Amino acid sequence: MKKKTTVTVQHLLVRAPWPVAEMLHAVHGTPLAPPFPDNTELAIFGMGCFWGAERGFWKTPGVVLTAVGYAGGHTPQPDYHEICTGQSGHAEVVLVVYDPQSLSYEALLRGFWEGHNPTQGMRQGNDVGDQYRSIILCIDEAQQVAAQDSRLHYQASLRVAGHGDITTDIIPAMPFHYAEPEHQQYLHKNPLGYCGLGGTGTPYPEASAP
Repeated sequence: MKKKTTVTVQHLLVRAPWPVAEMLHAVHGTPLAPPFPDNTELAIFGMGCFWGAERGFWKTPGVVLTAVGYAGGHTPQPDYHEICTGQSGHAEVVLVVYDPQSLSYEALLRGFWEGHNPTQGMRQGNDVGDQYRSIILCIDEAQQVAAQDSRLHYQASLRVAGHGDITTDIIPAMPFHYAEPEHQQYLHKNPLGYCGLGGTGTPYPEASAP
């Protein structure tokens, strides 16, 4: 799995027209470009504005690196201006590199579900458009199964709490395009910056929690 995920990100990296290879994570100090630390694994999530989503993941113990980008669309080299037109099909997403010895993929899924409202369709709070849709891009079949199972568990809890149906897309990983440098770790660089991300207040069910 390590070889497969690293090759995938290497392929995606060459699509970025900005110097990602020279950039360091503003919080963790690790390079944004692969090769990533040994024995780490990857996950990709979209849960609305990627500024706030990234902050939630970089604060999670066991995460060694995060980066924001665009995925799930059909244009070959998206940028922020293009995705804001709604014509590229890409969503704002977060690439998460984590240590599976201290953090499970299932725990990341719990943070994903609780960290936003997955019932809102093509929006998240006041942010409206398909770039803000809820999406999980699965690196392999194991992630696909885990994500689908977690959706069933969380949907049951949401129904009990009076919420609607989950609209989250769960799909195989598609090209991840690094976003512009100014968007990487944006809320660390701009602590008073906008973040409209908010959850439903419904916890992930303890019986299914990692």
